[in-house]
Amino acid sequence: MEGEEFPSEDAQSPSNQVEISNGSDSNSPSKSASFEKTTGVVEQLAEDTYTVEEAVDAIGFGSFQIKLSLLTGLAWMADAMEMMILSILSPALHCSWRLTEFERALITVVVFCGMMLSSWFWGKVCDKYGRKVELIFCSVVTFYFGLLSAASPNFVWMLLLRGLVGFGIGGAPQSVTLYAEFLPSATRAKCVVAIEVFWVIGTCFEVLLAYFVMPILGWRWLLAFSACPLLIFSVCCAWLPESARFLIASGRPDKAVAVLERIAASNNKPMPLGRIVEAKQGSKRGRVADLFIPETRNTTFLLWFIWFATAFSYYGLVLMTTELFEYSDGCHGGDLSPAMDKASANCYLNCRLLNRKDYMDLLWTTLAEGPGLVLTFLIIDRIGRKKTMALEFALFSFFTFLLFICTSRNWLTAFIFVARAFVSGAFQAVYVYTPEVYPTTLRAIGLGTCSGFARAGAIITPFVAQVLLRKSVNSTVAIYGSICLLASVACMLLPIETKGRKLKDHH
Repeated sequence: MEGEEFPSEDAQSPSNQVEISNGSDSNSPSKSASFEKTTGVVEQLAEDTYTVEEAVDAIGFGSFQIKLSLLTGLAWMADAMEMMILSILSPALHCSWRLTEFERALITVVVFCGMMLSSWFWGKVCDKYGRKVELIFCSVVTFYFGLLSAASPNFVWMLLLRGLVGFGIGGAPQSVTLYAEFLPSATRAKCVVAIEVFWVIGTCFEVLLAYFVMPILGWRWLLAFSACPLLIFSVCCAWLPESARFLIASGRPDKAVAVLERIAASNNKPMPLGRIVEAKQGSKRGRVADLFIPETRNTTFLLWFIWFATAFSYYGLVLMTTELFEYSDGCHGGDLSPAMDKASANCYLNCRLLNRKDYMDLLWTTLAEGPGLVLTFLIIDRIGRKKTMALEFALFSFFTFLLFICTSRNWLTAFIFVARAFVSGAFQAVYVYTPEVYPTTLRAIGLGTCSGFARAGAIITPFVAQVLLRKSVNSTVAIYGSICLLASVACMLLPIETKGRKLKDHH
């Protein structure tokens, strides 16, 4: 076991024992002392123990983790596709069913509501049946209702089925949790960050799929094809091992050892010696009230607003992009038809389906998330977490405010590209900072409450990006730019910089 001192081979060798027995009389004090010492060594070896985390660290990173990275990435990619489709689906349903702006916003809202309501349920499934069962179950649920939504006969059925899709997506983060449990501590942070690349791949793949499918087959086939990766993931989960931590906690150490032996064999590494035990839990567990003690109160309030602003702005920009491409005012990407004045262009009965040029421009803005993630992790350890978040929020606001300008489609796409790069980078920086700033006893509660505010931001943003935008583009732009400008100030007001700071165990 890594970091543990074992007795030397000489102290345990038969020749050494023979030398002791031949060195003096059997009744001599020196022989009795030597015998007791040797017996103590044997008892110590018999009592050697290790935890799951110590075993994973000893086995290290290898082929098993590479395969697991690809499988986890597939899950993350599939869920990204289900989220990205919301911005593509809205213009199509507008034309098919003549939906109002409010009705279009509801289709997005019900997905986030389903995600929020299902978090508790999926947590209970994990606790009782394990992470593997939960991942298969939530993937099948998301696939099934995603496929059914392709056959939705009307708006009400679409709301119901997309809400159930959101219910299934709410269990997706457990894939990253299980992934992190099988990663050595030395590479865990980098690997969890790197897995976000699959989210970018998923969003880009969804846009490419729409580019080829929508003009020919329409939105129903796009929904059906978009659900397929989840079915593939569900089948591949047969290879996935159950969480060794869950098996230990549920009183099945033999199965936990079998999982670890499988990982060790895949990586061609030996298992640690001794008996597996459950890691000791801290005696003091955090409560929600502890988030408001003097040491963490200001941090908590500021982070709640920052998480709200991040999700509100990120998903708002994603939705607003296709709305601007569809919006025919002759000023923000769409071309005003000669036979249509601005008043009639704003009427919900008039619609324009996205064409392949729109999808190509949407792909460019989506690709911005890649450079955004790279930029964040090039500067986050140089200038610190607070300054990274503040800078990216401020730059997002700057390029969002540039949308006030009446300009061509190319410039509009460029402004959105840069803004999306910065807001996606800020989202990742917030994910890095929050677990670092809270002690172990409050980390899960802190992240959970912050995630709740992020979901609230995501639920509200469709009414701005899809409803208000039809009334006033400038008001919509002003809200998103101002919210992130305030978020930039909030980042600088955070009382703690976590760069180079050791994680605390207690508050």
